[in-house]
Amino acid sequence: MSNIIWPLLPSAELEKAEEETLARELEWLLNSLQETFASLKNGLEECSELLAPVEPGSTLVVSSMRSESVKGFITRIGTRIVKADVQLRFPSLPPPPRQQGYPLRLSGLATAPWLTIPQLSNTRNLIAQALDVVDTSRWTGDPHNAQFISGQLRLLLDLVREAKQALRGGEEIVGHWWEIPIDEQAFDPPLPPNLAVNLTISDASIIAQFRTLHVINPNTPTSFTSDALSGLSLRQRLGLAARLPDHDESDRTFHFRGQDVRVREKARVESQDPSLMAVMAKLSALEHGVRVARKALGTVMGIDEGEEE
Repeated sequence: MSNIIWPLLPSAELEKAEEETLARELEWLLNSLQETFASLKNGLEECSELLAPVEPGSTLVVSSMRSESVKGFITRIGTRIVKADVQLRFPSLPPPPRQQGYPLRLSGLATAPWLTIPQLSNTRNLIAQALDVVDTSRWTGDPHNAQFISGQLRLLLDLVREAKQALRGGEEIVGHWWEIPIDEQAFDPPLPPNLAVNLTISDASIIAQFRTLHVINPNTPTSFTSDALSGLSLRQRLGLAARLPDHDESDRTFHFRGQDVRVREKARVESQDPSLMAVMAKLSALEHGVRVARKALGTVMGIDEGEEE
């Protein structure tokens, strides 16, 4: 098949015709992108609604799978945990009299601090910023300015990716547990000084971690070396070895609430949240949609967006 245009045009006229064609194509694409922005706004609003503080929220089971260490539930409304009823059964955390486990319940006092999950607050703020970008692209800025729309799409893509990454989690997003302790006054009774509780998000699931701690004195050996075991009989050493912690932080020292501590016992519980999983899926679809729109616009403009798939 021949791709030669007939009748043949002089090079100057052909170049002008190509420019006019590209201009018409760009105009059509910019007009169609306004419909794309409307569709993106609907998706972002759905994500925002799933993270909104609306009753009754999501009630999630918080229980360890292979032991009785953690049993209970929590209720999330929006970015906050509004109710918690969890029983901890750790040998290093004696329960109150006539109770089988140590209770963790949120305080009902009006002056009690809120138990907010920062990742969810960050995700909701990023989605709100993305909605502002969409509104600016549709109503405030010039919708027929290709450079402006290209910049808006770049900004929108960055915000959607950051929101998705916040729900995905990771140490670089969440931080270290010993640096972000939960306010002990959020619970009733308040958390004891030898208990650390952390709530984070990982792959759209709520991760609850519980650790019992003991303070390290400067002159106290911090590992089971020959110096630490000196003066003990062989039977005592074998008995002590049988009770060594079996978690991955047993040989580390942390600076927690102004003191050097070590972790005696640790439990990690993962609870899948259907609403957060829906937000993650929608953000992935929105990211794909924005990426396709940027690629199409960059192609017509003759710009290499340098997208990483």
